[in-house]
Amino acid sequence: MSPAPDDRPEVPPEQAAREEELVDRVVESFAGAEDERLRTVLSSLVRHLHGFLREVRPTEDEWKQGIDFLTAVGHTTDAQRQEFILLSDTLGASMQTVAINNEAYADATEATVFGPFFVEDAPEVELGGDVAGGAPGQPCWVEGTVRDTGGRPVPGARIEVWEADEDGFYDVQHGDGRTAGRGWLAAGPEGEFRFWAVTPTPYPIPHDGPVGRMLAATGRSPMRASHLHFMVTAPGLRTLVTHIFVRGDELLDRDSVFGVKESLVKDFVAHSADETPPDGRDLDDRDWSSVRFDVVLAPGEPT
Repeated sequence: MSPAPDDRPEVPPEQAAREEELVDRVVESFAGAEDERLRTVLSSLVRHLHGFLREVRPTEDEWKQGIDFLTAVGHTTDAQRQEFILLSDTLGASMQTVAINNEAYADATEATVFGPFFVEDAPEVELGGDVAGGAPGQPCWVEGTVRDTGGRPVPGARIEVWEADEDGFYDVQHGDGRTAGRGWLAAGPEGEFRFWAVTPTPYPIPHDGPVGRMLAATGRSPMRASHLHFMVTAPGLRTLVTHIFVRGDELLDRDSVFGVKESLVKDFVAHSADETPPDGRDLDDRDWSSVRFDVVLAPGEPT
């Protein structure tokens, strides 16, 4: 355990022994758990939680403030918004969990946070289709391949994509039942994929709730660096949850959920309205962008 902060009195030995005895009693209370993993998790949780309390030594009023904060996080969570995931994200716990569960393997694409706005049953789009679904923003052509670490294409890989619109909102945040800025497609016979989206722009995570108040109290920005979400799955290969980020975005080094990795920063090439898109689409005289993202999937767990 870390030493007591300089502005805290040293804990007398008899007090320290009393506190340690309580920790041991709580840990021992789980000894009868038949599930060994559950017993390990709860015992470790108790030791770390009590270690935190014994280091920080909160007052009972501060303890109540903590309980009130977590209660508010729970009350803010609903079917469209997961404030606990947001809290995990902003404390770096989500990225730490990602790191633990996605160990580096050869040249496999790096993973990053899942985020709170994934939705099941997104609409299917064909190769070359449009996942924007009417979301406002500059058109963006996205293309790439899905391969394994041996360089072999992964035909039929399921590619889920979702993103915020240019106003910084995901479809579920609009509250009107729209579906936009999300979809899924299957990779082609050579593992290839291509689709239209909108060019990612920076946006704030929801900061009108308890997590936002925490960020404000600590002088932190709620802004996320511009990004496009991907989840790529294929039989026998590790599921990849990741983003790609826009090179040059000034928020890359201060993303509010610590999600940026250098390997995921990509060149989003700007194109004028005079340039013809790869698929010849009529963009109504609008500028557009393009990006390439080649996905490499690590082997999955043996079955």
